[in-house]
Amino acid sequence: MTPIDLDHNATTPTRPEVWAAMRPAWDAGGNPASAHHAGRTARRFLEDARERVAALIGAAAEEVVFTSGATEANNLALFGLAGEPGHMLAAPIEHPCVIEPLKQLGTRGFAVEWLPVTNGGHVEQRAVVDRVRPDTRLVALMLANHETGALQPVRHVAKTLPNHVLLHSDAAQAVGKIPVNFRDMGVTSLTASGHKFGGPKGVGVLVLKRGTPLRPLLFGGHQQRGHRPGTEPVPLAVGFAAALELAVREMDANRAKLEALRARFLEKLKGQVRNPSPQPPPRSGEGESERVSSPLRFGEGSGEGLSFTLNSPADALPTTLNLSFPGCRSDVLLMALDLAGVACSTGSACSSGSLLPSPVLQAMGVPDEVLRSAIRFSFGPNLTEADIDDAADRVATCVRQVKGNRTD
Repeated sequence: MTPIDLDHNATTPTRPEVWAAMRPAWDAGGNPASAHHAGRTARRFLEDARERVAALIGAAAEEVVFTSGATEANNLALFGLAGEPGHMLAAPIEHPCVIEPLKQLGTRGFAVEWLPVTNGGHVEQRAVVDRVRPDTRLVALMLANHETGALQPVRHVAKTLPNHVLLHSDAAQAVGKIPVNFRDMGVTSLTASGHKFGGPKGVGVLVLKRGTPLRPLLFGGHQQRGHRPGTEPVPLAVGFAAALELAVREMDANRAKLEALRARFLEKLKGQVRNPSPQPPPRSGEGESERVSSPLRFGEGSGEGLSFTLNSPADALPTTLNLSFPGCRSDVLLMALDLAGVACSTGSACSSGSLLPSPVLQAMGVPDEVLRSAIRFSFGPNLTEADIDDAADRVATCVRQVKGNRTD
């Protein structure tokens, strides 16, 4: 049985062209901080990569700080920009590498306020602006959600924030997949990770607005203007730049293909449903308003037949499709799909070991049966239509098997 990777939001395979671009930097050796010939050669590789990344992301070279990945970059931004204790705003749909640093700041005297989320998985601009206080230090607002693919109004929020409020955006799921321009977004800082768009694991960037004070997390060297001391990973930086160049060059074609693959997967699943017409979801409680935008239910949701709900909004990233299969516990279904050769996820890879329900879907207020049966499928341009058709058949088979084996 050929494995089918539908977990590209967790990571993507490093492209052969990227390995080839990295090889000369590996072979060159040398520490980029050294003054001798080998060091100068390494420095040229590093600064060339920095300039290429900056140009591709709409920033100045001096604004690009290489890190070990988005987790380090987000921690560096949040702890480094926070300043003295004050008010912070963020939504509970953020990635764990943003949520956990904010919780840590909460133990250090900061007042962290969690923003409301619509049932489509969005943070509304007005919800942010209305909660800004005189002592608000920073707003954290991701560009694209890792579980549902929902795009957030970062640019609009940036335009309406007072000058004293900094805006940080985790763009790890967006960079390389949709156009991202640091200067146009108007944010203070932005983060990305190379392995999300065909680059090597172990390298990311923090893009920091020129002149913004930043407290480093580490001490011990002058590298990268003191923002992130330590010997820079030259080959990984070269690989990051090469992968981003490829992703940007192929972005339009990849987006069209991904949108088609995602739509095909959804249609193939609908074709296996006994009652394929979308049904409005049930009321979640007496006195509560009906949900009309998310989730949409396909099928009757009873017996051993296939039925599912759609948790991703219409404007989701083309890579991402979040579905729930009522009657199937997500952890049991995930194991069945793994045995069937389909790689997918119940949430972010960084929280995949948790048995707790998705905080993203919880924040969206989905019904309990939807919350506890959610699976994230994420697509890459290396997939074919045959892969998609085969995967949909395997998913439908596994859902029926899991529902048929229920003992509760």
